[in-house]
Formats: sequence, C-alpha cells, structure tokens
Amino acid sequence: MKQEQAQQIAEKWLTDAADSAGRKDLDAHMGMISKRVSVEGVPGFDSIDYDMWNQQCSHQFANSMIESIAYKGFNLISAADSQIVFTVFESVVGTDGTLNEQIVEMSLEKENDDVWRLTKERILIENDAMRNHELSK
Repeated sequence: MKQEQAQQIAEKWLTDAADSAGRKDLDAHMGMISKRVSVEGVPGFDSIDYDMWNQQCSHQFANSMIESIAYKGFNLISAADSQIVFTVFESVVGTDGTLNEQIVEMSLEKENDDVWRLTKERILIENDAMRNHELSK
C-alpha cells in the first residue's frame, strides 16, 4: 500500500471516530473498534479491552461528557495491505471544560469484513512520542 493511500484511510478513520463521538453514536463509534482492541498507557489500567471501551463510551455519550475530539500531526509509521500504524496528537475537550491532550500510536487493521478497525492504541510518554515522530519523518 502506498503511503498516501494509508494516510487517507487513517485520516478518514480519525475523522469518522471524532464525528461518531461528537454525535454520541455509540453503535457507529464501536463499529470502528475491533473486538480484539487493546489500549495501553492509560494511567491506572494495565490495558483496556473492547468491553471496557464500550462501557466508557456508553457512559460518556449518555452523560454528554465529551465536547469534541480532534486529531492533528499525523505521522505514518508503517503501511501494509491489512495494517496501518501511525502516531497522532489527540485532543479531547470535555463538556466540563477539561482538556486532555496526548500523542497516541494507533494500529488499524482491515478485518475479515473489509472494515478498517482500531486494534491497538498506545498512549506514548513524551520521549517515546518524540522518538516515533523523529523516526517516521
């Protein structure tokens, strides 16, 4: 897969993820997340799986806790026909005025139904994030 195509797929996924969260559309949002998903680097958790992610989103959407989600600074790490790995700067604004900003590494995989879904997300500590960004240029 060409880098441009991988970036287009990943950026569309990011836009759709932010939009579905903004609309509080739990089904659409969770449809973008693999049942095999693993999230690492969240303080207080070893790892977050699909069920935990679904519970968190269900709670946040039902209680209108998210004002907006935005992504910038896309950096492609690797691209294959069925997997795209990249880092991106994520900003989540809560309806209570809180702002959570972090650099995350994401892995999207094209699953058996030909849908690109998030299979792995890792919140990077600053040094790792800077290193990944430098290496991917």
